[in-house]
Amino acid sequence: MKHYFYIILILQLISCKSESSFDRKPIEVVSDDGVSIEVYDFENFKPFLNQQNDIIYVINFWATWCKPCVEELPAFIKLHEKYQNQNVKVLLVSLDFPTKIKDQLIPFINIKKLEPEVILLDDPNQNNWIPQISEKWSGAIPATLIYKNNKNEFYEQSFIFETLEQAVLKFK
Repeated sequence: MKHYFYIILILQLISCKSESSFDRKPIEVVSDDGVSIEVYDFENFKPFLNQQNDIIYVINFWATWCKPCVEELPAFIKLHEKYQNQNVKVLLVSLDFPTKIKDQLIPFINIKKLEPEVILLDDPNQNNWIPQISEKWSGAIPATLIYKNNKNEFYEQSFIFETLEQAVLKFK
């Protein structure tokens, strides 16, 4: 009987594994009308910041409650429409409150007909993750990171389409 206990204990220890950040998946929140959004903590969001391929990534940090953020969204939508087939990927990273996903963020996405991918970054440790995105970032939004492989530029400002396009074309 004692041997069975040890065998079971050893099997349990062997089968247990610690969960790494790559094992965890984003949480998907689905609204009543079937629209969904993925919610990431920073560890799971990090891979978006370090893609090594031939694509220019335009990552915009914004929120529905931020007036300058909302005012610049048409520039990102137009950039997405114009360059989506030319190795440019626009990612809209919402910093909205997680409690507002269903009643504020998803309806906003639907009303504005946002075509670029939208995700929500929900990580309360801003003092840890903001400097990992850019040492220059004070934490204010809107903010945009543009990168291709190891070259990147960070902007803590609002964009109009022309200046956004110019910033992206530096990476072509």
